[in-house]
Amino acid sequence: MKFNQKFQLVLEKELEPHTGTSFPIKKDQVLRVTDIKGSQVVDLVSYSEGNPRQYLSSPRTLDYSSKIYFTTGDLLYSDQSNPMWTILTDVVGKHYFLFAPCDQRMYEITYDVTEPHPNCFENLSSSLSRFDIQPGQIFIPFNIFMHAEFTESGEIEIKPPLSKPGDSIELRAEMDMIVGFSACSAYKANDSSFGPVSYTHLTLPTNTNACRSRWSADEET
Repeated sequence: MKFNQKFQLVLEKELEPHTGTSFPIKKDQVLRVTDIKGSQVVDLVSYSEGNPRQYLSSPRTLDYSSKIYFTTGDLLYSDQSNPMWTILTDVVGKHYFLFAPCDQRMYEITYDVTEPHPNCFENLSSSLSRFDIQPGQIFIPFNIFMHAEFTESGEIEIKPPLSKPGDSIELRAEMDMIVGFSACSAYKANDSSFGPVSYTHLTLPTNTNACRSRWSADEET
């Protein structure tokens, strides 16, 4: 995989279908999320490392951007109106910030599922618990690769993702953060096809050693 030359690779890992992960990221470092096989939604949440009560906020971001989907050049804001992410590059061109993480009750109500089902809320809750982030602190995630359309009457139609195999998005951290994300298991959102995604941590070359000392492979879950 070819990387942006102004950044240096720190770590690249693959997230299996129906699973989640969490890790710290420092200001000015870059997170690249790649849809390996295509049509796979990823839910991303983040929190200020110094104050986890400050979190990535859909309402604030929608207020300041006056738009419902996001792409290259857009800022994503915290609930305290501070920039948390800048989208540097985006192959797909459209990502939403509207939909709650799927959970067990959603599968029961929407899909008539009665057995336990993998879901983003549990993936995020379990992976973020090591940072003392509680389930009640998980709000609306940034819906990477999510695709939807809206009718004239205001109805929402969930469509298959536009992402193709190898498509990616790069986000620059605007503060030190704790990041959590999950490979979504919702049928409609993923066109009933579930695949892995890769997440890549990039840093400016001068910061490589410091980054490696703060985030080793052993620290990721």
